[in-house]
Amino acid sequence: MPKVRVAGFGVSLDGFSAGVDQSLENPLGKRGPEIFQWFFHTRTFCAMTGKEGGSTDVDDRFARKGMENFGAFILGRNMFGPVRGPWPDDSWKGWWGDNPPYHAPTFVLTHYEREPLVMEGGTTFHFVTGGIEEAMRLAKQAAGEKDVKIGGGVSTVRQYLRAGMVDSLHLALAPVILGQGEPLFRDLDLAALGFAVTERATTDHATHLVLEKR
Repeated sequence: MPKVRVAGFGVSLDGFSAGVDQSLENPLGKRGPEIFQWFFHTRTFCAMTGKEGGSTDVDDRFARKGMENFGAFILGRNMFGPVRGPWPDDSWKGWWGDNPPYHAPTFVLTHYEREPLVMEGGTTFHFVTGGIEEAMRLAKQAAGEKDVKIGGGVSTVRQYLRAGMVDSLHLALAPVILGQGEPLFRDLDLAALGFAVTERATTDHATHLVLEKR
């Protein structure tokens, strides 16, 4: 049975999943990369960025699972890029270069229409103006028998959690305190939403927690 999943989502000890002041220079916000140190050293990340090597440890196992069996992705506007308001032109094509790591239909939530953007490697960005329900309908249709991944950012994950549309949630709890940023858990009661921890593993870089709907 296909699932809607959030996977490989970093969170600080004080509950932030992105730093403040996201910009072209700071895609994850200031200090945001600190919560993803578990990911950057893995073979999975190296392969995604065209590099050799990388670790094949527990962090890599979770990183690899975080990109497996997905037939479609959903991203928020901020996850796609720093451009705000109406699209000035079609020049911005995402953070990832000509070959993004998704390799599947990817639906971007936005208030402003834009034509689909076909990239190398099988990724096509579709810009959805009808809200989270429409994006989910289109993503499930595109994914078929595979899972749908809510890729972020924080606001998008929170919206889908509040709406009860997420089946599985993998959090990588990083041993850092940001002090400020975008909070993941504010006004969310994961227990009331039916989640329980089903898997846990600790490395030098993160405590990995998998939560599933009961």
